[in-house]
Amino acid sequence: MKSLNRIAMGRASRGMIRALGTDLDVAEISGRWGRMFGFRTYRQFNYPRYDICADPFADKAGAVRQFDLILANQVWEHLDRPYRATQNVRAMLRPGGHFWIAVPFFIPFHAAPMDCSRWSARGLTNLLIECGFDADQIRAEQWGNRNAALRNMEESWPPKYDPARDSLDNDPEMPICAWAMARKT
Repeated sequence: MKSLNRIAMGRASRGMIRALGTDLDVAEISGRWGRMFGFRTYRQFNYPRYDICADPFADKAGAVRQFDLILANQVWEHLDRPYRATQNVRAMLRPGGHFWIAVPFFIPFHAAPMDCSRWSARGLTNLLIECGFDADQIRAEQWGNRNAALRNMEESWPPKYDPARDSLDNDPEMPICAWAMARKT
């Protein structure tokens, strides 16, 4: 059964990503969510072997790897230096490349191995702007509601979606998660 926290984010984000097409060279930071899209190339960079906070990922000769799309699903809240990591991602994007990021806002502390930050859609936009993305090249959204917030307080976490009791209506005053797509110009 799907996590209540990720249903709206997943639907909207799949639409954003599919709109880019599949003829893309893609990297994913510490995840495997992007495997479902059938991109031209798809590469995973998992921590601790690759630390996006340290430097942009480089090949054996030291050249920064370049991608059309970089994905980060539920990773940035675990980073000690998310601004540096976002700058490193921007350096790894080809001109016209995209960065998709999804993060929690109102969920319990979950150290894996640490838990450091939370962002709303506006907070993600600000992060992306401060790291060099143009404001008019960012689309950020958020989803949540009070029922989902209460479900996130249950002992069994994360809450599993139950259509009989869980509304997917959005209350902009109660974000559970946020996501954004930024384009490098």
